[in-house]
Amino acid sequence: MSAFDRQPAASALVLFSGGQDSATCLAWALDRYERVETVGFDYGQRHAVEMQARLAVRAGMTGAMPDRAERLGEDHVVDLTGYGAIAESALTADKAMEMDARGLPTTFVPGRNLVFLSVAAALADRRGLNVLVGGMCETDFSGYPDCRRDTIDAMERALSLGLDKPVRIETPLMALTKAETWDLADRIGGEALVELIVETSHTCYRGDRSARHAWGYGCGTCPACELRARGHAEWVAA
Repeated sequence: MSAFDRQPAASALVLFSGGQDSATCLAWALDRYERVETVGFDYGQRHAVEMQARLAVRAGMTGAMPDRAERLGEDHVVDLTGYGAIAESALTADKAMEMDARGLPTTFVPGRNLVFLSVAAALADRRGLNVLVGGMCETDFSGYPDCRRDTIDAMERALSLGLDKPVRIETPLMALTKAETWDLADRIGGEALVELIVETSHTCYRGDRSARHAWGYGCGTCPACELRARGHAEWVAA
């Protein structure tokens, strides 16, 4: 049997920013694994409010999924501000959110998911956690090449070789639209989970929580807000 064949896993480490996608992934992991821990990354993001939002989502998750509450383990925060300064983008500096000369959005942080997965794999190795769970999505990947299926598959293989053991990366949202992500949350945790995501998760790139919309808090005009709002509207209309 290949070292890269899927095996049952008892525990998971969720890459957890506190946004809609990672909140849905946390619920997905709690529904499947006996022990779930979370890791967040402070890379100097302008929307640093997500670092507070993630705590609110975690705290509310036990109420939204009481039958899975005992599965939620420790939270970890890793300081990657040095990396964020190197990989300057519209998410880490006061720059316009637009397309650059390469045709990539200026919100693209070079290698962000590669760095996150490398650090998460090291943490999971030391914590004895079997699988990494991330909210990368190819369908609504917003122009970020490190969210593509091929990138994640290559990273899974590289980490397995580098750590000399099978490293499993689960991406439950990879083939889903934002509307389907809302539907997944509803199917996992019903109204309670959807309401938790609306009220406490944070997606807005500008870190704006001054306005409450049907889909949650945000400026309503940045790419992240537009994507989240459109997905919510499509899900409600379905």
